Amino acid sequence: MPNTKLPDGPASEPVVESGPVLVTGGAGYIGGHAVLALQDAGIEVCVIDDLSTGKRQTFHDTVHFYEGRVHDQDLLSQIIKCHEIRSVLHFAGSIKVDESVTNPLKYYENNTEGSRSLIEVAVAEKIKQFIFSSTAAVYGETGNEPVKESAVPAPLNPYGVSKLFTEQQLKDVCAASDMQYGIFRYFNVAGADPDLRHGQFLENPTHLIGRAIDATLGKSLPLTIFGRALPTADGTGVRDYIHVSDVVDAHLALLKHMKSADGSFLFNLGYGRGSSVLDVVTALEMETGQKVPHEFGPPRAGEAPSVIADISCLNGQLDWQPKYATLEQLLRSSYSWAKSL
Repeated sequence: MPNTKLPDGPASEPVVESGPVLVTGGAGYIGGHAVLALQDAGIEVCVIDDLSTGKRQTFHDTVHFYEGRVHDQDLLSQIIKCHEIRSVLHFAGSIKVDESVTNPLKYYENNTEGSRSLIEVAVAEKIKQFIFSSTAAVYGETGNEPVKESAVPAPLNPYGVSKLFTEQQLKDVCAASDMQYGIFRYFNVAGADPDLRHGQFLENPTHLIGRAIDATLGKSLPLTIFGRALPTADGTGVRDYIHVSDVVDAHLALLKHMKSADGSFLFNLGYGRGSSVLDVVTALEMETGQKVPHEFGPPRAGEAPSVIADISCLNGQLDWQPKYATLEQLLRSSYSWAKSL
């Protein structure tokens, strides 16, 4: 059974010298994969998740699991003290762009205020390394060229704004304290654990690959492709897709780097190349041998036509090499996971 009660005293001797890591949102999609990666590396893990969108899995039985929100500062403080935590990986938050447009206050509460609450406790409890999952949505319109971290952010939706303000909170707080921050601006994360230990559990996915797979499996209506005359090569939206296992491997690489290097870090996290909606549809059809039922609709408000990462900074500073960098690998694991459900 998972440990859901706070221990009476300090945690037992950590598995590795770095000590336990606190993962917020550790029952969610990316957070759950991070838990697996940490466990595979022999690192003791504590998880806090309110289970509003995440799902507890069998691999959580071997972590210290606490059901709660990052807004609960008393609980956070007790967890950090009792387990002698010095590193935090922060994944908790709301992630749907379209929902953020119709319900912006939810995103400022869950993402911005929740992060502020967590950061305040982290500084008070002398956390050393704080790694935050941000988003390429902070950039807004980027054009067809890969976007650099130095680009001036101009988010098009409340989701991007909520993440950008959290970035600024971290920068300001770390400048006034001894805490280091690491920020990853994710591009489009997809895929599932290659051993099918974890993946996405969304019943009505909003991201392209999940929607395309559901349409292929007959679990939903035909895929709607939003826009067919965008300023891209084939008129459909272009995104930089990255496998979730490569995403969490980058987090472990950054955590290791931060423990031996001074200062803080901000990196784009993608592969540095884009795939259009039609590229994804074609690749999925080749992978499955089935047609992806689809139709075209108008572009969605608050979404940029093309978003591709410039990852020269990441490649130049971090010891990280992706293992699943083809669209075929990404789609294969996503499709296998969907069928396993």
